[in-house]
Amino acid sequence: MRRLRFPGMSAPGMAPELSPADDVALDRPWNVVVWNDPVTLMSYVVYVLQKLFGFDEPTATQLMMQVHHEGKAIVASEPREKAEHYVARLHAHGLQATLTRDA
Repeated sequence: MRRLRFPGMSAPGMAPELSPADDVALDRPWNVVVWNDPVTLMSYVVYVLQKLFGFDEPTATQLMMQVHHEGKAIVASEPREKAEHYVARLHAHGLQATLTRDA
């Protein structure tokens, strides 16, 4: 029986070999993006940003205004699991949020 070998693969049963470029790509953070909607009160958005992310009031207000004027704002850059957790919590608070890969 012939075994196929693919670039970057080590011996059978071993973890794949990663180059430094692969390691950097795996560490790229994910952005948590909050989107504007016509229903949610601005004061509520500020409250949620303070509660979930620990922002002070001026920072939360600045991010809320960015959402209001530009339609969206990046409120966090985290590893994927943590970013997904933040998006789920934002959804639970009634805000629209998504993930995007950091460039």
